[in-house]
Amino acid sequence: MKRRNNSVRICLLILFTVFARSATASPTDSHTGIQFVDVTQEAGIHWKHVDGRSGQKYFMETLGSGAAFFDYDADGDADLYFVNGAPLPGYITEETPTNRLYRNNGDATFTDVTKVAGVGDTGYGHGCAVGDYNNDGQLDLYVTNYGTNRLYRNNGDGTFTDVAEAAGVTESRWSTSCAFADYDRDDDLDLYVVNYIVFDIAVNPWCGLKEKDLRAYCEPDNFPAQSDTLYRNNGDGTFTNVTKSAGIYNTTGKGLGVVWGDYNNDGTPDIYIANDSTENLFYRNNGDGTFEEIGFMVGVALSEDGAAENGMGTAFGDWNNDGWFDLTVTNYAQQTNTLYHNDTDGFFTDATATTKTAQVTYPYLGWATAFVDYDNDGYQDLFVANGHLHENLAELGQEGTYGQRNLFFRNNRDGTFTESSETLGAGMKLEDVSRGATFADYDLDGDIDVVVTNSNTPPRILRNDGGNRKNWLQIRLIGRSGSTDAIGTRVEITTGGLTQTREVRSGDGYLSQRDLTLHFGIGDYEQVDSIVVRWQNGMEQSIRGIAANQVLSLKENGNE
Repeated sequence: MKRRNNSVRICLLILFTVFARSATASPTDSHTGIQFVDVTQEAGIHWKHVDGRSGQKYFMETLGSGAAFFDYDADGDADLYFVNGAPLPGYITEETPTNRLYRNNGDATFTDVTKVAGVGDTGYGHGCAVGDYNNDGQLDLYVTNYGTNRLYRNNGDGTFTDVAEAAGVTESRWSTSCAFADYDRDDDLDLYVVNYIVFDIAVNPWCGLKEKDLRAYCEPDNFPAQSDTLYRNNGDGTFTNVTKSAGIYNTTGKGLGVVWGDYNNDGTPDIYIANDSTENLFYRNNGDGTFEEIGFMVGVALSEDGAAENGMGTAFGDWNNDGWFDLTVTNYAQQTNTLYHNDTDGFFTDATATTKTAQVTYPYLGWATAFVDYDNDGYQDLFVANGHLHENLAELGQEGTYGQRNLFFRNNRDGTFTESSETLGAGMKLEDVSRGATFADYDLDGDIDVVVTNSNTPPRILRNDGGNRKNWLQIRLIGRSGSTDAIGTRVEITTGGLTQTREVRSGDGYLSQRDLTLHFGIGDYEQVDSIVVRWQNGMEQSIRGIAANQVLSLKENGNE
């Protein structure tokens, strides 16, 4: 996560300044009246992230942690899970930091059920993802740590059991993001775990300005990389490490973000990894249980000027509604985030400049990111969570601020975006040290809300007020032939001349998990003309003439 001064990139950014003027929102840009309101306290969330800092600058303090929206009790609303850090040498506390599970009460408030549910891990946590790995109809939870990871099997009675050791997925290396997917299409969920660097807490190198005796966090280049891990589900509650045989083994990547997605529309999920200071990796699924790394070949491994950047979070999304998934990656300050356009021929084009997002993101240090239609107009917008590493930037002679506001880019529906945070209410003007983010319509009012995790401080529950002024449809998918969560299933809806495409995904953005219910904004349309579902096993089903403004449950081979 080093600060990179790249003269070529800076020159390009100067040329893009004219784009930035139209991409940066002014108060008059607010045509929707949408406001994001911080309702953390009134929602009943009384939790704080702890990074365990003591002034010794342990590297794990910088990564923060994620969160998950998922309906663990199957009552129809999204519950909320937070991953926490832990005390590090020199940190003193009377209360042990723990992960927290909050049950959604159905009235826009939450209740802490951590102790009853048995998911209060006290390890140094970072990421999480959900999926029904054992096909019993209940959503299970995987948590990554600096140390032993956890697999919480959902018992179906409001409790969980940690079965990581018995399942063979403890992964004792330093893990960050994770995600489930059925990569071999055998009707059960496999697991990808992103691993970061080799770091021994007992050997913590001194980095900073020696002439000032000013300590700082080291750069990732100071440490060796680690290979990620792919676990194949054996179908009996256990997993097998198939990293090498599947072609995933790679000791050059320092992974932070991961996303599964079928980028070439061949029916099998591919994998993209955002790496910190090394080139990003893109594994194309060969359809025979193996993968081929093609990141450099298809144009998504490096920046536009050929540099390996400091990738943090990543997400797939069809921002131009052409039926092909585009890609985004967040990067360090003074690098810009990257938007890759899917050219539909197996290659991507760096569209950061043409989308008018380059100059806006350049000063920010980006982490979580997601494509989400916050205004229900039928086009996915782009969210970015920001926050720096160093609380003493000025003393270190670096530019920027520790706390930074998050960004929401409104999709202009013409291949460009406008950064609209300044018009979206007080909740989007807050300057926090943000890391993870998750998304759901937690209050069931028809628009997507945002939860952001912040380093060493409480999270933010940002309620979307006004996004439901336009019509919407939410689709909850229930699989039958394999995993009931329908992860990997693709849905296309058509309203008039507009077709939108989504996939059900486990674990994307950065360290986090969004609600598995698919949300579609449909603007002024009062019904959806057609819905086509391509289940993960390849079967298709379609329905027509669906009324707007409802949550529609669809079962494989029939409606619920």
